Amino acid sequence: MDEYILIFRHEDGTKVASPEQLQIWMKQTMDWIGGIAAQNKFVSGTGLPFADSRVVGHNNVVTNGPFGDIKETIGGFIIVKAGSVDEAVEFAKGSPVLVGEGNTVEVRRIAKNDGSH
Repeated sequence: MDEYILIFRHEDGTKVASPEQLQIWMKQTMDWIGGIAAQNKFVSGTGLPFADSRVVGHNNVVTNGPFGDIKETIGGFIIVKAGSVDEAVEFAKGSPVLVGEGNTVEVRRIAKNDGSH
């Protein structure tokens, strides 16, 4: 069984949800993750807040946060165990992130240290 990372991409990272919206979204997310964990397929995950973030670019140019001209931001990720990329995609399809129009969940297999690709 391989591990896959599910990366949550938000189309407009400048939108700020109300505290009530955040609470509803967090409960939906915890319920979704709980369903994956109940199958013993949740490995880990976390959100990625904008505070205290920097982007280091070419020639070591440093800018504040993941802001500026980017269209989307990465809001967090989870790592799951799955028998195939298709199974990992099925987990991704249940993500509450997808309620937001334009949001996506990128699914990628995590490379093993055994030389496999």
